[in-house]
Amino acid sequence: MMITLYDCSTAPSPRRARILLAEKGVTHETVQIDLRSMQQLGDAFRAINPHCTVPALRLEDGLVLTDNAGIAAYLEARFPEPPLLGRTPAEKADIASWNWRVEFEGLLPIAEALRNSAPAMKNRALPGPVDHAQIPELAQRGLTRLRLFFDTLNARLADRQTLAGSGFSIADISAVVAVDFARVVRVKPGDEHPHLQRWRAAMAQRPSMAL
Repeated sequence: MMITLYDCSTAPSPRRARILLAEKGVTHETVQIDLRSMQQLGDAFRAINPHCTVPALRLEDGLVLTDNAGIAAYLEARFPEPPLLGRTPAEKADIASWNWRVEFEGLLPIAEALRNSAPAMKNRALPGPVDHAQIPELAQRGLTRLRLFFDTLNARLADRQTLAGSGFSIADISAVVAVDFARVVRVKPGDEHPHLQRWRAAMAQRPSMAL
């Protein structure tokens, strides 16, 4: 059995896993899960991932990893080159810290803004098997937090080529996905973010970023 990625080509979370797999050079199969039709909530996918979320990564022995944190930890341990979570203790800490900031200050606000405002996501304000009502105030807060996040990234990248550590890392992967997906809530880097724009243009040169 080959490693299998349960994916959705339009969603940000599985894109993080796709890029990571590509950067590691890991051969795998892909199964698309249609989130628009709520395929993730069907019995067939629940049997694979009861959390009803993507990505999910099924390993050769049948073990299923159901979130990006677990997928990244596994791939880094099994395929250590190139190292994307850092080499030295200090570098590992720096990358982990910035990856967490991207998730909490970037990806989460985008999710807040989108899931609490999109008509198609009524009662789906949070992913997973349980329905949650939208809270419009969270959508506005998400947009405010997202704009502050872009300012944070721009300042961090003023004198750096990558977000954390001494080179390209999982923090860059997460940040690219966040910056790109922010378009769904009509937020993008502007003229006030020259360093962020330079960094994103440089990241575009990596083949994995086309995934």
